[in-house]
Amino acid sequence: MEDIKNSMSEMVKSFSLRMNQFETGLQKSAAPSSIAGLAADYADFKSFIMGLLRALQVQIEFMAKELDSLEMRGRRKILLLHGVAEQQKEDTTQEVVKTVVERLEQSGFVASDISRCHRMGRSAGTSDRPRPILFKLRDASVRSKIWSSKSSLKGSGITMSEFLTKARHDAFMAARQRFGISKCWTTDGTVYVLGADGARHRVRCVEDLDSVAPGVSQQVQVPKLAAGKETSRTRRAAASKMV
Repeated sequence: MEDIKNSMSEMVKSFSLRMNQFETGLQKSAAPSSIAGLAADYADFKSFIMGLLRALQVQIEFMAKELDSLEMRGRRKILLLHGVAEQQKEDTTQEVVKTVVERLEQSGFVASDISRCHRMGRSAGTSDRPRPILFKLRDASVRSKIWSSKSSLKGSGITMSEFLTKARHDAFMAARQRFGISKCWTTDGTVYVLGADGARHRVRCVEDLDSVAPGVSQQVQVPKLAAGKETSRTRRAAASKMV
């Protein structure tokens, strides 16, 4: 962030200096030859400013990716459980334990393996669609075992997903829309897409999809994940419980 601040400061100084020079020359100009010279100076100045803006954009994009990676590392032990019916005065921790033990056949999994557990967002009241359960594991290896056995949930009406950052979630949903559900997946917070060349591509943002297949769009109808639409209130609530 300090580099960006310095770049902005230097750009403002350069912009002010060149504009002052341009205005001074404009006030003194009278002959057509002077006007032509000012036009050339203006073209050079425009090129200079555009170069600075492009450099600044590169720095901002780099910082955004670094912040995204940092945020994803903070979510590395978190998983989301979708489709578990809501009950009044429920114990979400026990609901997760029951699902993991009975459906994923992880008999050694106990409540103490979970450090945080709660439903995401506000209650929908009479809605038939249950809110996803966010649960954070104490040990990354336990998280990996649970995630690797998620295929056992197939056909149960319950699904599991990673707690992706907004940028990665948007990229994942766009990839499913463009390439199809079967060709997109996530592992350890990274979005992967299977390209037409049979190669596996890593995707961090929506813009990366064009490097996989420029302009390709299958318009696949993809069901929306419940956790995909995080409101600012939901993200703040989740973040406060992740610590």
